[in-house]
Amino acid sequence: MSDLLSAPADAEELLPLVDREGNIIGKAMRSRCHQDNTLIHPVVHVHVVNGRGELLLQKRSMQKLIQPGKWDTSVGGHITYGEPIEDALRREAWEEAGVVDGIFEPLTTYVWECERESEFINVFKCHYEHPDPKAKAEIDEVRFWTAGEIEQNIGKGVFTPNFEQEYQRIKHLL
Repeated sequence: MSDLLSAPADAEELLPLVDREGNIIGKAMRSRCHQDNTLIHPVVHVHVVNGRGELLLQKRSMQKLIQPGKWDTSVGGHITYGEPIEDALRREAWEEAGVVDGIFEPLTTYVWECERESEFINVFKCHYEHPDPKAKAEIDEVRFWTAGEIEQNIGKGVFTPNFEQEYQRIKHLL
């Protein structure tokens, strides 16, 4: 509960609730979704890849409530209630990677569950060469990683658990 006291100002945004297939079944405040792992809420993840096949990762800010300081998916964010997925993709890709006019290729969907929350993750890929994150308060650093660098660091506490399992799920699609 004390984590919620230091939550960002937008912590009370309204999120859709979905079933395990991604169908909207209700809505709840973000803070409630982050306290109750029975409430599945949708998010977008974008894996940004450059022309050399390297994957952009973001280092989560030390101020984040969940997994601070860990390297994570290029782009990840909530879909707000009533927001089309395409709008969420463009908003989050701009904020977290500075992607302009990206073409987003759908890769997969799945449900991620942990003690704190459950998310219906819509996973996409996007080719982009020059990341320039705008959400500086959320991200400490971004950089491109080779597949070898990622593989060498899996299981060593460098990455978020969600990124590690998602990477294993989609690495053949990148």
